Amino acid sequence: MLKFYYSAAPNPTKVALFLEEAGLDYDPIPIDTRAGDQHHADFLAVNPNAKVPVIVDDGVTVFDSNAILLYLAEKTGQFMPEDTPAARGEMLSWLMFVATGIGPFTGQAVHFQAYAPEKLPYAINRYRFEAERHYAILDARLADNRFLLGDTYTFVDMDAWGWARLIPNILGEDALDKLPNLKRMVEEINLRPAADRAIALKDRHEFKTEMDEESKRAMFPQNYSTAA
Repeated sequence: MLKFYYSAAPNPTKVALFLEEAGLDYDPIPIDTRAGDQHHADFLAVNPNAKVPVIVDDGVTVFDSNAILLYLAEKTGQFMPEDTPAARGEMLSWLMFVATGIGPFTGQAVHFQAYAPEKLPYAINRYRFEAERHYAILDARLADNRFLLGDTYTFVDMDAWGWARLIPNILGEDALDKLPNLKRMVEEINLRPAADRAIALKDRHEFKTEMDEESKRAMFPQNYSTAA
């Protein structure tokens, strides 16, 4: 059975959405990042980058949420665009847009707003601006398309949904309202039963919620010397 190493974060949640949408049998293995599970030797043997999500599928290990989604979609043939060079070009372009733009810039916006030991106006402005710019590009794309690759719901929409559904928590309560086309897609995906199951996966395990010193050391080791 496919093993799925996950947490409650956005990137594992979008992989959970694909697993639920595709009806795949999987063994969910919680990795509590605030408790430091990602640094344990047994997990590092699976992913030396110490990040979730990871899947192990019949001896094949794939890490990074974007790579996992592409792997699963290609393997199962589900939630793929049509099989043409033009469609594949669009698929790879928007997948990498999420992978290199939406994910990193949103993640850094969250970090500098909520977790950085110093509130640095330049860093906060830099990453908020880029996150907002990337989401505006998605919104413009969706003005003329029901989904990112056209009329068909694909794994690329799941990829974007992982972060986009949390825009009100990241950029302000009214931020998603300013992106009406993206909001429409997020809400449409939210109504899918698989989305409910993906979001509820975190409730199977009692993940640590407090950001105490143990959590900060586990998640932000750059702030602590090796001698501390």
